[in-house]
Amino acid sequence: MLAPTIKGPFYQAVADEEEIFDSAYRNQLPLMLKGPTGCGKSRFIESMAARRGRPLITVACNEDTSATDLLGRFIVKGGDTIWQDGPVTRALREGAILYLDEIAEAREDVIVVLHPLTDHRRAITLDKLNEEIKASPEFMLVVSFNPGYQRGLKELKPSTRQRFVAMHFDYPRPELESEIVKAESQCSLEVAQKLVRFAGKIRNLKELGLAETASTRLLVDAAKLIRDGLEPRRSCDVAIVQPLTDDGDIMTALQDVAAMIF
Repeated sequence: MLAPTIKGPFYQAVADEEEIFDSAYRNQLPLMLKGPTGCGKSRFIESMAARRGRPLITVACNEDTSATDLLGRFIVKGGDTIWQDGPVTRALREGAILYLDEIAEAREDVIVVLHPLTDHRRAITLDKLNEEIKASPEFMLVVSFNPGYQRGLKELKPSTRQRFVAMHFDYPRPELESEIVKAESQCSLEVAQKLVRFAGKIRNLKELGLAETASTRLLVDAAKLIRDGLEPRRSCDVAIVQPLTDDGDIMTALQDVAAMIF
């Protein structure tokens, strides 16, 4: 039986990631989490923020995310023009943990804005207010990205990567992943083990050319459907196979794999 290693959202440590986070936090070092979709990066940060008792401000970056979105802008409210802090500015003022998910998706001007936050300055300049905002001592910057996603199109520059302490996340070993799926979904251990076995086969089918593979998150979703009474093969289909591909031949192949296990 697994027990969460820290208070807050359920998270089961896989290696020494909690120790590394704590050390980076104490030394005010920015942290980069690398790893495939759905392997637990976001849950890890949620749990660490709870453990530190700090607010967590999360931004899901995309190709439209700009520096203005993160820093803030003037808005019209009640006939007046007022300044509204963006998530980065708010995190600095509040001493929050700022988590920029999929940072490689953001526009280049966002990366430029973050640079002063990743060295000894720990500050930003709001040109529109002519004001410098220094980070509260409790502030921490954490970013994540998936190195394997759209490789070659959305990579971080080496000069940016060198500004962070970096940790690689991957899917847990099968025994641990089964326990996590069981704990997260309240399904039986047998069901969790079968789902993990199914995921293992998908992850090894490199020849299918899937853009993403079966994540722990998808397994938890399938397990919840099974626990709720949906037929296991159908649960695997709608929670794992369909989200991964629209290709009819690949869907059939994955459904056949599920049928061999359930």
